[in-house]
Amino acid sequence: MDAVLFDMDGVIVDTEDFWRAREREVILPAAVPDDPPEQDEIRGINYRETYDYLADNYEVVLSREEFLDLYESAAEDLYESADLMPGFEDLLADLRERGCGIAIVSSSPREWIERVVERFDLDVDVLLSTEDVDGPGKPAPDVYAIAAERVGAAPENCVAVEDSPNGVRAATRAGILTIAYGGDPEAVDLADHEAADPEALRRVLDEVMAEQ
Repeated sequence: MDAVLFDMDGVIVDTEDFWRAREREVILPAAVPDDPPEQDEIRGINYRETYDYLADNYEVVLSREEFLDLYESAAEDLYESADLMPGFEDLLADLRERGCGIAIVSSSPREWIERVVERFDLDVDVLLSTEDVDGPGKPAPDVYAIAAERVGAAPENCVAVEDSPNGVRAATRAGILTIAYGGDPEAVDLADHEAADPEALRRVLDEVMAEQ
């Protein structure tokens, strides 16, 4: 295995519960008050693309600017207070000892990714937001295909760690082996492997690398 590609929210930093609660309780009811969509419809999708999706499929009452501000204002403090997932720094160190390339592949804006990397001084080779890609974001494969190229590895020699179904779909469509992290049932069904917690993730990565 030449490289490990990590999603960020819910995989590297413990923010997924916050975002899911904020979307469920604040953002979606504000945007579509009469008939809010199921939250899983938008999970793992860049929030700017989420607005386009909602506008195409629902009666949205917020302007694009108002909608985006609900996310951006919440993110201002979140990434300064969110915790790193337990054991993640040690996991990165172990992967480095094995000679693995490391990428973060996220639907979050690049500014948010950089904030996390700088705050925790994470040793990674590539930071890639879906906003950096000239094409659709997750679940399309573009962002993962580009991440593999930039980290210098063939897709078949990479593994992606994702917690959302759309993230797993994106990596799979790029020809990358997937690990569903955190136990989302749909993501688990779609992925090649599953890991419910940090210890399981380390074990699964060991097994995957031993098979290569």
